[in-house]
Amino acid sequence: MDTWCAAWDHGQLDALDAVLAEDYVRYSAANEQPLSRQQYKDQIREVRAAFPDLTTTVDALLLDGDQAAMFWHSVGTFSAPLHDVPPTGTVVTTRGSNVLTFRDGKIVREEVTWDASELLADVGLPSLKSAFEPEDVAAVVDSPANPGTPPREMLKAFNKQFITGVTVVATKDETGAPRGLALNSYVSVSLDPPLVLVCVQKTSSTYPALFRASHVGISIMSSTQGDALSVFSSKDKDKFSQVAWHEGPQGSPLIDDSAASLEIEIKERFQALTHTVFIGRVQYAESTEDAPILYKAGKFYDGRGLQQL
Repeated sequence: MDTWCAAWDHGQLDALDAVLAEDYVRYSAANEQPLSRQQYKDQIREVRAAFPDLTTTVDALLLDGDQAAMFWHSVGTFSAPLHDVPPTGTVVTTRGSNVLTFRDGKIVREEVTWDASELLADVGLPSLKSAFEPEDVAAVVDSPANPGTPPREMLKAFNKQFITGVTVVATKDETGAPRGLALNSYVSVSLDPPLVLVCVQKTSSTYPALFRASHVGISIMSSTQGDALSVFSSKDKDKFSQVAWHEGPQGSPLIDDSAASLEIEIKERFQALTHTVFIGRVQYAESTEDAPILYKAGKFYDGRGLQQL
């Protein structure tokens, strides 16, 4: 088992050549295809880059003829990106078991209960990937009104008919500087417990700060805040120098004169391909009777003209 520790704890990947056969394959429920010996090394390299202080302990080893079962746990700090997920600085403990099959003294087959994606689940980042399999897109039925329309265009047409408010979602980065962006993907999840969600694109410059944050401010833009909305819809690097704002009890930036504002504690971060869904528990709220800005089909509208049906 010294070989496993040499590879996983110290990055000495060539040490595996002494115990893994040339035709070695590694099976995991999380991988559609088995990994070769080189692909397994690449996986270790990726994980160690994200968790450079990773240490592995073999808790038990059971031998039975040409097979063995190994039970282990690893501890490490999420210090660098893993794929497209920014580091959180969280210390993670993950566990797993492996069933090994030997031939001529070397391992030819390995079946594991763990995959690199398990680290994200242990950090509190379950993935929604299974909801976005390619065959789901092909399964979309043509619209009778628009036969042959690609699913992407069908969804765009649907979204154009949906009216939302507009929020500014903000937090502070590792230097203490406020960071924020405008978005309309806000949803109230439940009142008891008080949960809300926002969905943020991973390419946003604010995304890394939001991902690492424990608390986030959400401000609903009022109809008098057109200028502030323009600022937060831009790529300006110093947005908060152009608007008035104040802090929530946990320090999250809230925009002055908003129709309403919340401060939430982030409870879940779901990976959804190009976006992350943040679910948070409301810790603080303030509201006014001011009308909100409305968003529909790429344009903004003054909410003061609403008429009750």
